[in-house]
Amino acid sequence: MTRRIAAAVAVAVLSAAGVAATLATTATAGPPPTQEESGVIAAMARDFKITPGQARARLVREAKATQTESTLKSRLGAGYAGAWLNDDATELVVAVTDQAQIQAVKDAGATPKVVKRSQIQLDALKAKLDANPNAPKDVPAWFVDVKTNDLVVLARNVDSAKAFAKASGVDEADVRFEQSTEQPRALIDVIGGNAYYMGSGGRCSVGFSVNGGFVTAGHCGRVGTTTTQPSGTFAGSTFPGRDYGWVRVSAGNTMRGLVNRYPGTVPVKGSNEAAVGASICRSGSTTGWRCGTIQQKNTSVTYPEGTISGVTRTNACAEPGDSGGSWLSGDQAQGVTSGGSGNCSSGGTTYFQPVNPILQAYSLQLVIDGGGTTTSPTSPTTTTSNPGGTTWQPGVAYAAGSNVTYDGAGYRCLQGHTSQPGWDPPAVPALWERVG
Repeated sequence: MTRRIAAAVAVAVLSAAGVAATLATTATAGPPPTQEESGVIAAMARDFKITPGQARARLVREAKATQTESTLKSRLGAGYAGAWLNDDATELVVAVTDQAQIQAVKDAGATPKVVKRSQIQLDALKAKLDANPNAPKDVPAWFVDVKTNDLVVLARNVDSAKAFAKASGVDEADVRFEQSTEQPRALIDVIGGNAYYMGSGGRCSVGFSVNGGFVTAGHCGRVGTTTTQPSGTFAGSTFPGRDYGWVRVSAGNTMRGLVNRYPGTVPVKGSNEAAVGASICRSGSTTGWRCGTIQQKNTSVTYPEGTISGVTRTNACAEPGDSGGSWLSGDQAQGVTSGGSGNCSSGGTTYFQPVNPILQAYSLQLVIDGGGTTTSPTSPTTTTSNPGGTTWQPGVAYAAGSNVTYDGAGYRCLQGHTSQPGWDPPAVPALWERVG
């Protein structure tokens, strides 16, 4: 997009037969905007309350101003003191510390302003504050304001800010202190398919937003593992046996019922399970948006760490870093990426952990588009309750939540099923959780 705008500016400059074009020059007609440009222009028109044509013209002016500022910054050297555009980007003002540099600014088509301190001097003052690791919590920000040629410190407590400046070796006379009510914090929209990072190292992908955080793959972190982008902590994790977990995020992050489509997003409307043979797409922070079909359900797959049961097998590709990411069929959440083989160059097989058992295991609600939540659909399983007493037996239909004993230990059923020989609770932790 930058190249296209720069090209439009070049046309305007050439048409002036070598005379420097003013920033108010109207762009000549060019090629139709790309999808990316159209999105930017539409957003600008909405937020600046201008027409799309005015938005595109502004972008051209800003591209020209960027070129002019870069040229003057190099040409003016130590006398350069910053530059800024006026409200509608029709005028570029360039500050200088030397009267002799005024004409150079005018010749470049900008408006000069003579000030006391250079950009280098202002940045040096700010660097002293930056070097102080003990900024008070009631000093939310500080910056160089080139328009006023000042170093500005925002403060909820001005006395505290002055003490901070003094401790940093900055003279109070060199600072403009401004009362502020700002309380900045890192804000992230939690969206499926986006990357997050574990404090212990590594990267995985968000599965789906739930009340309080997001679900993801269990192998990405153990209970207590911290995360960044968004900040949070693994509140639950199971791996191997099953491969699911959930992260409780810190205050200030916003859970969204969306999945990253790379580019754009897809709304999440529920978690109704799709049939074998249905199309399905997955989102992950390594390979983006990839699609395939559901091949088999309730698959058991053996990784080096152990066997994972109850996963769904697909022919959509994935690669490391996509783990934990979202699987959707239409607008219905299906699961989170577990593992697989192959890659997105040669193709492969990928397994996902169905989402509804995750929601049930941790009593979570899926965040859907529009801000609401929904509980997982009831699984269509037999609900016979522990026939033959409380001792586990093969050939019996157990409902989710049923309790049995086996070899003197207690177990709770995680997913409704009919037991088979060899499916005793210790052998299939995907189906049974030890409770005693």
